[in-house]
Amino acid sequence: MRVFGIIGYPLGHSFSQKYFTEKFQREGIDDCKYESYAIKHIDELEQVLKQQPQLEGLNITIPHKQSVLSLLDDSTNIPFGLNACNCIRIVDGKLIGYNTDVIGFERSVSPQLNSHHTKALILGNGGAAEAVKFVLRQLNINYKIVSRKIHKDAELTYADLDETIIKGNLLIINTTPVGTFPEVDACPEIPYQYLTPQHFLYDLVYNPEKSLFLRKGEEHGALIKNGYEMLVVQAEESWDIWNNG
Repeated sequence: MRVFGIIGYPLGHSFSQKYFTEKFQREGIDDCKYESYAIKHIDELEQVLKQQPQLEGLNITIPHKQSVLSLLDDSTNIPFGLNACNCIRIVDGKLIGYNTDVIGFERSVSPQLNSHHTKALILGNGGAAEAVKFVLRQLNINYKIVSRKIHKDAELTYADLDETIIKGNLLIINTTPVGTFPEVDACPEIPYQYLTPQHFLYDLVYNPEKSLFLRKGEEHGALIKNGYEMLVVQAEESWDIWNNG
């Protein structure tokens, strides 16, 4: 039996196990299974690997996409300047890192962009934001990071956001887990009253299908999209890596 899985914490919201289990059933792949490994600290990965020596591949989710980098035996497949790993292929006990979030986000967001989407706000600065930043750089879209506190990468806090900033950045991407089920009544604290039909709000959250962040954008006529397609694309890219390298 071939074994694949996901590490992160918590994993109650995880898309991957449900997706791959259904994929294996749908496609008649009866020699594979996909497991969830909820680990609080990345150091616990070593124990997972010892207990599951047959593991061939892993997905990595919050909060380990950056901390896992130090454990990789090979990170040459992760593009330069991308400080996150969400996919590992295990070959002869060696951990080979990849990032499939990049292609997932790029394929999901690009068809929706218009010529006026030249400046963006990225809400959050964790591992999930790394792929977003990378893709926006490739698309020549200038961005600013919004975080709860100012630090070397985040030049804006939520308290700094005003009408000028919101109307000057017509692409707003939520990379935080705020609003994920069951906390469906939560949303990033931005001044939604300044949104316009020219805005595009993208939420990496996919559960619920329409988060409060997206609903508030829709109320002001903004284009909205959740992260489901991104997750499907990155999952299929992971499957291809595990099977073809």
